[in-house]
Amino acid sequence: MEIRVLRYFLEIARAGNMSRAAETLHVSQPTLSKQMKELETELGKKLFRRGSAGLTLTDEGMLLRKRAEDILEMVDKTADEFRALDTVTGGEVHIGCAESHQIKYLARIIREFREKYPLFRYHLTSGNTEQVTERLDRGLIDFAVIVEPPDLTKYNYVEVPETNTWGLVMKRDDPLAAKKCIEIDDLIGLPIICSAQSMQTDIPRWCGERADFLNLVGTINLAYNGSVFVQEGAGYMLVFDKLIDTSAASPLTFRPLSPPLETNTFVIWKKYQVFTPIAQLLMDEMIRELK
Repeated sequence: MEIRVLRYFLEIARAGNMSRAAETLHVSQPTLSKQMKELETELGKKLFRRGSAGLTLTDEGMLLRKRAEDILEMVDKTADEFRALDTVTGGEVHIGCAESHQIKYLARIIREFREKYPLFRYHLTSGNTEQVTERLDRGLIDFAVIVEPPDLTKYNYVEVPETNTWGLVMKRDDPLAAKKCIEIDDLIGLPIICSAQSMQTDIPRWCGERADFLNLVGTINLAYNGSVFVQEGAGYMLVFDKLIDTSAASPLTFRPLSPPLETNTFVIWKKYQVFTPIAQLLMDEMIRELK
């Protein structure tokens, strides 16, 4: 299976049309069609359904698309890394970030880092801890910012100085907004929105077995989307402070939990990881600034 053919396959999948894909790729349509037939023969599976509306992917085609995207992302990242070996004036670094206001430290470090290395570029991918560590394990990112203690058998880490404070986001005119802080009894019976990861790890740290009595009506992995649901009256959101706008002009407000619940933030990377020169320089800078 050739990298070039995988690129052809992905372009056809995106375009949904052999002619448009051939035009984009600057190859003839017969050549492209022949390559896809050979790919289907090699895999022993049909990848496309051909209909009047164009080409759609079969279930096998959907699987190959996901795998091809991962493979080509790794190929492109590897090529970038080798290009970066010739110079340390720049290069590219890929970072996976869980949601936390504490990524402000990373932003400040990168801002100053780019003053020294103006050709440096960074790529941020957002997700929960499980999602970003999966990408780290597969070599798709260089570092990850997570909001739970790292697995010390797999990762090195540096801890971010401040902590994340948990609380409840609700409408500003909600009766609970009159309280200075929110206790577990206040939440019983309310429709709660929270990340699945936090309901398994963080919230039980706060209220123990009583977490089982919470009415979890929805899970999220992006706080902004959850805040829209709160604003529309779909529930109350348990989340870190400072992830969404709860200023006086906002229709939403935040109240901390009582007793207080806090979560630390960590920058992690794989043990024995070999970095590109620019990634190594950035790692050294993060260690100096955060320790």
